[in-house]
Amino acid sequence: MKLHEVAHSRAGDKGNIANISVIVYRQEDYEMVCQRLTSEVVKRHFQDIAIGKVERFELPQLGALNFVLYDALGGGVTRSLALDQHGKTLSSLMLDIEI
Repeated sequence: MKLHEVAHSRAGDKGNIANISVIVYRQEDYEMVCQRLTSEVVKRHFQDIAIGKVERFELPQLGALNFVLYDALGGGVTRSLALDQHGKTLSSLMLDIEI
């Protein structure tokens, strides 16, 4: 199953750091997503984008995970010529992960 079947996502940026949140639709899916959506899985999925480390933060009361991808935006908004300098479309890429 794809992550988008059980969760939605939002992405943002701060310099060259991408921030991607994953929020489950139903609280009962949270533990399953926590088990399957590790930092390693996300790092591998974004291997062509995220040069640096990937950290995961858990927010169980919200049914959410927050991933921070370092060195992920080609230098950031003011330095990158990339089409999506803010990394807003990274949430769609995240939701395509097979869990």
